Amino acid sequence: MDLEAELKQLRGTVQYLKDRQDILDCIMRECRGRDRQDLALTASCYWDDGFDEHGPMITPAPDYPARANAGHAAHFSATSHNITNHSCELDGDVAYCETYVIGGLLSLDQKTCTLAPARYVDQLERRNGEWRIVLRRTVIEMSVAGDASWLQSPAIAGFLRGLWSKEDPSYRRPNRLNPADARW
Repeated sequence: MDLEAELKQLRGTVQYLKDRQDILDCIMRECRGRDRQDLALTASCYWDDGFDEHGPMITPAPDYPARANAGHAAHFSATSHNITNHSCELDGDVAYCETYVIGGLLSLDQKTCTLAPARYVDQLERRNGEWRIVLRRTVIEMSVAGDASWLQSPAIAGFLRGLWSKEDPSYRRPNRLNPADARW
């Protein structure tokens, strides 16, 4: 293989890897936006002409962040969306992804927690060099519910507690100790 062909192949490989990472970053950013109830962060993951299907609700992308936040706040006191397996097929400026997620959902009274393994079946598009979701469909696989009283035990007393706002410690720059942070 001559140098020109090798460079062309290398450029293609680097672009493929960059696209895959940008797509996964978008999916991870969307989870973080919902877990912190950050409307702008969640919205930044969808194209305005996109849709999100959660059960019977098919929501236009511009309305989805507020609807998701309201739904979470009505039923849970905390959420944690954890990405696991991820597959991605690239077809030019379109990507078809299947991403496994385990949702942790703490009840409003903080007495029970449900873990819900699910999958996101996404179609993303690259526009002006940026990947965002145009269609997300959520597939629920199973659930397991359990007692969450451990959260009130001495074993975790004093641990940081996540917040549904930009007061969450993960937003702080620079990251530093703060005794006033929310704690269990």
